[in-house]
Amino acid sequence: MEASKMLNYIEDVLKNMPAAWLNLTTHRLDVYNEELAKAQFLEQFEKLYDDDNAQAAALNELPTAYDYIRLGHPLSCVLEWVIAGLNNLKAENVICFSSKTTPILAVLRKNLLTHKNTQIVYTGEMPKNFDADIVKRIYGYDFELKQVEKSEDIPAFNGSTIFISQQDKIGDFKLAPNVDFFLGLYDHLGSILLVNGEQNESYISEIQHVRRRETIAMTPSNTLVALNRLVDRSSEMKELDSAEVNKSLVLESIRKITGTNVEAVVASSGLSMQYAIVMGLVHHAVDNHPGKAIKIIVPPNCYGGTNDQARRVAASIKNVEVVDLPVDGDHNMVQSIDMVLDQVAREDAIPYIIAEIPTNPRVEVPDLVKLKEVLSKARKTGSGDLAIDPVFILDQTFCPNVHFLGEDDMLSTVRTIAYVSGSKFPSGGKCTAGYCVANKQAAALMDNIALHLSLCDNEATDLQLEILAKQLPSMNQRIHDAYLNTREFVNYIQEKLPIAKINFVSEELAAEGFTPSVFSLDLPTKGNSDEEREAYKRVLNLKLIHLMINEIPNESKYCVSYGQLKGCYWTIPATSTQGTTKEGDKDYIARVSLSPNMDLELHKKVFADFVAGI
Repeated sequence: MEASKMLNYIEDVLKNMPAAWLNLTTHRLDVYNEELAKAQFLEQFEKLYDDDNAQAAALNELPTAYDYIRLGHPLSCVLEWVIAGLNNLKAENVICFSSKTTPILAVLRKNLLTHKNTQIVYTGEMPKNFDADIVKRIYGYDFELKQVEKSEDIPAFNGSTIFISQQDKIGDFKLAPNVDFFLGLYDHLGSILLVNGEQNESYISEIQHVRRRETIAMTPSNTLVALNRLVDRSSEMKELDSAEVNKSLVLESIRKITGTNVEAVVASSGLSMQYAIVMGLVHHAVDNHPGKAIKIIVPPNCYGGTNDQARRVAASIKNVEVVDLPVDGDHNMVQSIDMVLDQVAREDAIPYIIAEIPTNPRVEVPDLVKLKEVLSKARKTGSGDLAIDPVFILDQTFCPNVHFLGEDDMLSTVRTIAYVSGSKFPSGGKCTAGYCVANKQAAALMDNIALHLSLCDNEATDLQLEILAKQLPSMNQRIHDAYLNTREFVNYIQEKLPIAKINFVSEELAAEGFTPSVFSLDLPTKGNSDEEREAYKRVLNLKLIHLMINEIPNESKYCVSYGQLKGCYWTIPATSTQGTTKEGDKDYIARVSLSPNMDLELHKKVFADFVAGI
């Protein structure tokens, strides 16, 4: 009876759900509590269920489940909730993925760090992308692999048992007693992982964090298909017969945009792309420089996902270590790279540098001639041998239109890989897919990167490729138009509040092609001590943001993203993009991003009102 009631309710929810549940990649952070992510949404969703209320107005009032659909979203929460209910589990014990292999890696990672044995048992075939040898040799994970006819044949095991089964029917799990983790695989949709038993609940947050940092949740469009199948509504996946055509169009657009003929690879998100880059380079180092230490060199205040992911890789793989690279404010990126590369060379280690240009959040561009010089400089090991040259991994999400990699471009002679988060300018905020490309010097590394993107099953979905194929051709024009709005707004702020410190590119850098639509704003402060001045500034930041949101609710959002097709986005990096960054490296300033389509005059008026009220 309860199962029938749940399914009937879900059917009503699907009829009345807000369009944003399917179409938004980011949500307003002023209606989002990170500490209560998913839980707060489901608590209020369950109240609606108890009241049998699936009205559109009620669903629209539910709080944001996650701030970003890469991590999860209302539809993924609903799918996990109903599958949990049908299997007598708590909702947090069900986790859905776009990837079919990363859930396996998530359990293996936890067991590696806790020195626990793992057996992977499967019926039929393992996911085609899963390469047991590479998972053991490169990721360092240890496990036994066994094939069985049915779940009842699974033997008892001293450790964790992962049972993998290709599923036709959504949520049809038979919870055998010897199984700790059930992984259902669904063609074209992704996978659903069930965590079985109280003894395994300590894995949940770890698995969620893998989904947060190395892959994505099942996409909203695929989750909607899964939910419709669950309630037997006629909703098959839209057949994208043009998937290969779309992929060709995307690759051609990337070729034109980047100015390099090395073929790009396209991932389900910027972070899943970055993970493939890092793991591909680790693989290359293990094969070509066995036994040598690998140094991932990362700015400590860069985007928190980049920082956190690098440290997670280092924590789980021997010989890998993170080295801090100060790049912002009082620190010069070129000088920092020079010093760090000297240090890594002396240790005869392998240097992989991840850096953003322009930097985030202070929007700084290093002297590119000097950058090329320090990256090209021949260095010696402590024993006097020639050191291994670095690979420069460039996050150019802020300015994906700038040419770094072509034969005549600034970094053409340095092994360089560039990647971009696709939820920003490439898709205009319509999907999360990202891409990466290399110059000729680094072209040999791309096969390994593509291999690990495939192994983690993190390639862009067909729908993501369709969106990119439509949006990429107009990207450079959108970047140009958004920059013009940003420059005008920055100039206005400087005129109205000249004592504020604004971090933005100079006119000279813009003339060279660096035309971001993001700037950071350090508001004036007052007080009798550093603590008082910092506290006053933080309050003033939020006062400005809330004024913008309240006065221009259709355009201004408290949101970490940028590059969208319309509107204006405000955030405090220290409490959003730098969430996992060390406290001393966080930036309590306002970061603002503008789009090509917004009411700039209204934003100016509201800012003038803010200044008048200080």
